[in-house]
Amino acid sequence: MNKQIADELNKPLVSTNVKQREQGGIKLSYIESWHAIAEANRIFGWDGWWRETNDLQLVQAEQKGDKGLWYVSYLAKSVVTVHGVSREGMGFGQGIDRDLGKAHESAVKEAESDAMKRALMTFGNPFGLALYDKTQANVVKEITKEEADKVFRDAIAIKWRNMGGKPSQFKQLMTSLQEAGHTVDAYCFVDHALQEGCETIEQIYHYAMSVKPKLANPFTLG
Repeated sequence: MNKQIADELNKPLVSTNVKQREQGGIKLSYIESWHAIAEANRIFGWDGWWRETNDLQLVQAEQKGDKGLWYVSYLAKSVVTVHGVSREGMGFGQGIDRDLGKAHESAVKEAESDAMKRALMTFGNPFGLALYDKTQANVVKEITKEEADKVFRDAIAIKWRNMGGKPSQFKQLMTSLQEAGHTVDAYCFVDHALQEGCETIEQIYHYAMSVKPKLANPFTLG
């Protein structure tokens, strides 16, 4: 998988996408199936992943109570494949209806959706992996654009320092971009350079000169 996908999978799960239900007197947190599919389409691309149900087992089909309701349960095993990487998940589904066929249909759909979510969960936080941590450290509230921008800038600043970059060099790059009439700022420029494989200040320097020829000596090396 490429770096962009890896970065998306490492992002925390936004709390507004988390739902809760009670089961056996215990509150359980989960993400809805439609959200898991939407996230998979967004992160992997609609043609970059697929799922299949490998096994479907009927574990219950009985009529109970004086209302004539059918209780049907299934276990499903699904496989989700993303860019050649396959993960399995087991899921459970139950259908309750006066019509036996509808009870089967409901149970099968729920079991397959649950199995798909469990398989997707293994890929990262956006698919619910963060919910399996009791502290839920990677479940965060939705942040504003200003907060997101600050997180982005702080991250780039840290990467810059880790490569041995100086604050004065960064300011020179920012100034050079402005003087050359480019709308991108130094933070976005450095982020793009990192995505293109630059790992050192020297490589970023040469990248700047190759893609932005109007940048004369964007910053002083050394």
